[in-house]
Amino acid sequence: MSHKTVARFVIRIELYSKSKSSNYKASRKIKKSVMKNMLLAFVLLFALSSQPLLGAADASPEQVVDTSGKKLRVGLRYYIVPFTPYIGCSRYGICFKSGGLSLASLGESCPLDVVFVGGSRGLPLSFSPVDPKKGVVRVSTDLNIMFSTDHTSCAEYSPVWKLDHFDVAKGQRFVTTGGSVGNPGWGTIRNWFKIEKFEDAYKIVYCPTLFPSSKHLCKDVGLFLYEKAYQRLALSDVPFKVKFQLA
Repeated sequence: MSHKTVARFVIRIELYSKSKSSNYKASRKIKKSVMKNMLLAFVLLFALSSQPLLGAADASPEQVVDTSGKKLRVGLRYYIVPFTPYIGCSRYGICFKSGGLSLASLGESCPLDVVFVGGSRGLPLSFSPVDPKKGVVRVSTDLNIMFSTDHTSCAEYSPVWKLDHFDVAKGQRFVTTGGSVGNPGWGTIRNWFKIEKFEDAYKIVYCPTLFPSSKHLCKDVGLFLYEKAYQRLALSDVPFKVKFQLA
């Protein structure tokens, strides 16, 4: 073998070694880059997935308080009274400065309808949120409202509030009774109301959010002057500004 042949062979070996070393270094760089990108992606994924959980803990709706500044509790009874004392006079000239919610037989004899009465605080009520285990009543939360009475002239109907069907003659949607507690679903959609902050007090609204993906009727509950001088609770553009007194 000639010296030239040996020299060419040595050069080829050196070039192959350099090429192999270069490929090895490039491979290591690629692996490091991939690992770095994977680690960064994992950190970002963890941050994004944990953020809603942290936000959920801080996003609990405000708790409703009564006239004494105490939290409304599930299972306790309260009067729903106007925030500003109601001043009215009967047809007999007797005037009063108070009022509350009660039951009356209007239109059909049963079920009984929710009305505002003057001269008293009305009947006590209780609240049952969609998740009653929490023990407190919060704003912007679906809940059932019911009169705390077992003695009515319509024993076959519950004292749980329910939005009535549209009254064509009056052009109104009134609040009546005969609803049921719990069992959220389309079959009970008219039984769910909410308490919302309104200025320096509260208001009651019908705006069920049991099915967030579906649009549903959403409106304030106000007062409608009915026949026989009764004021019935009905959906309205003017909310009934209320407060809650422990019974």
